[in-house]
Amino acid sequence: MEHFFTCPYCWERISMILDAHEESSDYIEDCEVCCRPIELNFRFSGENITFFEAKVMEGI
Repeated sequence: MEHFFTCPYCWERISMILDAHEESSDYIEDCEVCCRPIELNFRFSGENITFFEAKVMEGI
């Protein structure tokens, strides 16, 4: 499933493909515009996103 969100560094709207078969996921992904690391956390219930957070990496 494609999900759009705003980069917490450069404020550009970007998208990524999320796997709805994973109930939850926490990982780091680089912004496709500014290349800075974004801490991502999301959860699904069935095919629906119930939580999504994209935040600045702590400690950089």
